[in-house]
Amino acid sequence: MSEANGVATTLTWARSGSRGGAFRTDWTTVTLVLAISLLGLIMVTSASVSIANKESGEPFMYLERQLLLLCIGGAAAFVLTRVRTELLEKLALPLLVAALALLVAVLIPGLGHVVNGSRRWIRLAGFNFQASELARLLVLIFIASYAARREAELRTRLAGLAKPLGLLALVAVLLLAEPDFGAATVLFATGFGVLFVAGARLRYVIAMMLTALAIFGALVALSGYRMRRLGAFLDPWADPFNSGFQLTQSLIAIGRGEWFGVGLGESVQKLFYLPEAHTDFLFAVLAEELGLAGVVITVGLFLALAWRALAVARLAADAGLKFQAYLAAGFGIWIGIQAFINIGVNMGVLPTKGLTLPLMSYGRSSLVVTVAWVGILLRVHHEAASRARGPATVTT
Repeated sequence: MSEANGVATTLTWARSGSRGGAFRTDWTTVTLVLAISLLGLIMVTSASVSIANKESGEPFMYLERQLLLLCIGGAAAFVLTRVRTELLEKLALPLLVAALALLVAVLIPGLGHVVNGSRRWIRLAGFNFQASELARLLVLIFIASYAARREAELRTRLAGLAKPLGLLALVAVLLLAEPDFGAATVLFATGFGVLFVAGARLRYVIAMMLTALAIFGALVALSGYRMRRLGAFLDPWADPFNSGFQLTQSLIAIGRGEWFGVGLGESVQKLFYLPEAHTDFLFAVLAEELGLAGVVITVGLFLALAWRALAVARLAADAGLKFQAYLAAGFGIWIGIQAFINIGVNMGVLPTKGLTLPLMSYGRSSLVVTVAWVGILLRVHHEAASRARGPATVTT
């Protein structure tokens, strides 16, 4: 009888430890996110001073907005650190429906707002919200839930992998209708990564990956403007004042940076030469002003954050929290892929995509959702650390 009471006490303590008590903050993640965000604030300010002054007469307009967005994202992250991840798992299907509804709503004239020829935004109280940013997070929550629930099927049958990939294909079609080829690519690659981490057989993953690459290649070949982008990527100097303008200006900026840069605030390319200097091409301004040293530090910070997220995923997996492990892995894979693509585009390694540098670029919806996702990662760490340490401390 006493042994049974001891077991019950231990289980009760473990459950309460995972839900209450002191929050086990992952200070490594917090420090990395703050470092990247602070560097982003500095570079957004430097890259946007001229354009902000021209647009509004307020040179620090984008700095003020970036700070506000970080505060909004930080508030959302704090709320999410207080939400048990098991609730997210239970609500995975309704969240998926909400994601699909957002992606459909943005395509409806009158609801979706068109900017630069793309219908990606929903206007809310005078603020343009990019639906795909939140939708991608909600879809990946469902993918993580599926991987946890259908692990056996995912590991043994092709159908177990084909079902979630079919969902990702549907979401990709909706994103391509906006059109948002970059978001579709990142989501599909991240979903693939989560399913592979969850145990999908390598031969099935390779077969599906080759199929996906063939489909995305066909989409590029059948789209005139994507073929023009590809041509500009392959030889930007063939038309440096038109289709190759962004890339050539970015390459000039990076080349001017050399080892230690021209100095913070001293970029020439940001002075109306390099389009989207404070958003998609912020990295080029950073390379120009801080040089190779700044580039190495920036890449190192992103690698460290992605690695830390995967370490949190491993901690959760060791604690028996499969859904939480896949959530953390999804964040690490996503931030690594999107940072790699943005940096690759800036350096001319990849074709131009409309993707921000996570936590750094002036990206509004992207920045808020990314910081909020950090809150989920911190919650996963808290629950995994609580479960891992909880039972071990109950020894008397």
